[in-house]
Amino acid sequence: MLVHPQTRTQDIHDALVARRDELQAEYSTAVSDMTLMSKADSGDDVADLGTKAFAREQEFALAQSFRTRMDQVERALERLAGGRYGICEGCSDEIPVARLAAFPSVTFCVGCKSRREGRH
Repeated sequence: MLVHPQTRTQDIHDALVARRDELQAEYSTAVSDMTLMSKADSGDDVADLGTKAFAREQEFALAQSFRTRMDQVERALERLAGGRYGICEGCSDEIPVARLAAFPSVTFCVGCKSRREGRH
């Protein structure tokens, strides 16, 4: 059965928006957890402070990861709106559907991504 391109575009848009919303919720939770962890108790010893600092660093890295992925989804939504979704930013070839299904916010084909990361 042939799927109308506009229906396919709407399905992709809906999936990207759902993913962005999931990431936003995870990001908000991570930021909230960081805020709670930043409060030092007056009874904390050096080991407790070190443990809390390490945990804060982990939470910060996690929040940054969510923020980066949210930015990637936003970029994919912009590309979709501009009619460039699924086109590699490196070589302008179509990105295989299987790659887009696995990573909906991807902007490079496997070859261009490998070259950008130095893995020829």
